[in-house]
Amino acid sequence: MQLNVALVAGAILIAASPVLGANFVWFSGEDCTGSVISSQTNVPSNDCVGLANGGSAKSISYSGVPSTVAFFESGGAHDFCSGGATLILVSQSGCANGPVGFNLESYIFD
Repeated sequence: MQLNVALVAGAILIAASPVLGANFVWFSGEDCTGSVISSQTNVPSNDCVGLANGGSAKSISYSGVPSTVAFFESGGAHDFCSGGATLILVSQSGCANGPVGFNLESYIFD
């Protein structure tokens, strides 16, 4: 009986634990190379995220994404997660490159 109580208590603690967000690093070069422009840790899902100064990056690495992540190119109709995603990736971690001639400006994941 004590074992059952311990297992149930452990399961409740695990279920009540907060889920940490994902991590993102913005790079000046393609393929997540070059200097780091910015990094963001424990980003919550379903929030559009861009750089505080309105900047952009050639590539963005990500980890801890539970499902899909959408990246948006810099400029006009696509700024701050609008106008349709440039790139949608279905993986928990990886590196996203902006399309030829464009940088990435924002992202959102679920």
